Amino acid sequence: MNNKQNKDVYKKIRIILNYYQLYGEIMVKTANRLNLIELSQIRKMFELTDENAINLGIGEPDFDIPENVKMAMIDGLDAGFTHYTPNKGFLELREEISKKLKKDNKLAIDPESIMVTVGASEALYISAQGLFEKEDEVLIPDPGFLSYKACVDLSESKAIPVEIKIENDYKMKVEDFQEKINPKTKAFIMNSPSNPTGSVMDKEDIKAIADLATDHDFMIISDEIYEKIIYGKKHYSPAQFSDNVIVINGFSKTYAMTGLRIAYLAGENDVVEELLKVHQYNTACASSISQIAAREALAGPQKYVKTMVKEFERRKDLVTKRIQDRGLKCSKLEGAFYAFPQVENATEYVQKALELGVITVPGSGFGENCENNIRISYANSYEKLEKALNRLELIKQ
Repeated sequence: MNNKQNKDVYKKIRIILNYYQLYGEIMVKTANRLNLIELSQIRKMFELTDENAINLGIGEPDFDIPENVKMAMIDGLDAGFTHYTPNKGFLELREEISKKLKKDNKLAIDPESIMVTVGASEALYISAQGLFEKEDEVLIPDPGFLSYKACVDLSESKAIPVEIKIENDYKMKVEDFQEKINPKTKAFIMNSPSNPTGSVMDKEDIKAIADLATDHDFMIISDEIYEKIIYGKKHYSPAQFSDNVIVINGFSKTYAMTGLRIAYLAGENDVVEELLKVHQYNTACASSISQIAAREALAGPQKYVKTMVKEFERRKDLVTKRIQDRGLKCSKLEGAFYAFPQVENATEYVQKALELGVITVPGSGFGENCENNIRISYANSYEKLEKALNRLELIKQ
């Protein structure tokens, strides 16, 4: 090998070494726990397609916010309500939330035991960071919303899936849950009505699980964000039956206020006071104008909610009929705005749907036992939903 060849080889070696040095530096800049987390399947699907596709993938109501809420925000801006609020949220809003919890959920929770958060996502993250530690086990529904496992992983505790069977209409049953409890069980993340299945848990199972939380001294984090979007059923909060509960709820789904990023958590005062530490150093406080909007949403007329839920029910009936016509296995849709049918090959189905200009989400993002499921959101308009379902009928199963 001549000198020129030697120089070329050494040059290539230096390039490779420099690359690995740089790559290594990049790798060590992030925490190892981030290796356990993947970006949302929902967002991935949303970013894969063009603006002409019909989106049945994202859980965002297509309605505008109530008119009275708009006017309250404008008045708030005119009044200069654009500065920091107390960390827990301004008192008038927390008072309205307290009234709502008493009226709708039979919960006696005072305003000091309520924290206003930047969406239900922050409330979930706060709860995980403030309650879970290494070696803790946290039970999560499978299928269940993808953020649950991610928040558990980020807290460096261990997520334990509890399989929910389609034979039970994807309702969590106490017998499925009970066998997973052990001395390491720190919490259970509950969600009813459910994303992604549209199921609503029965009162007896909610009460039985709440009793187990008391008996075994673990926490329930109850995600009740779809509470008002329910069809012919009644919502029950586990906080009616146990003190070991953090209730998470908000305004994104019920009042179509997704972009305002406003929600709350509520529970025992001493627990909320500790969780406040995470919130304080994470976001300090929720948006002042969004808090104005939230207060008006609760204090104002509720006809808007009834009208929206009625339209969701109309869409639910359409989706149910079309799924049945195709002969696909699917649980009864009782709440939220999702269907979670089983198909022969979810990966192929989602890809073919995308080629037809319809965004759906593969079930694999929602749990270990969902490889054959897809999630369809009927939060889009009836007309677009009908058009999308017509396109999906071209997919042979």
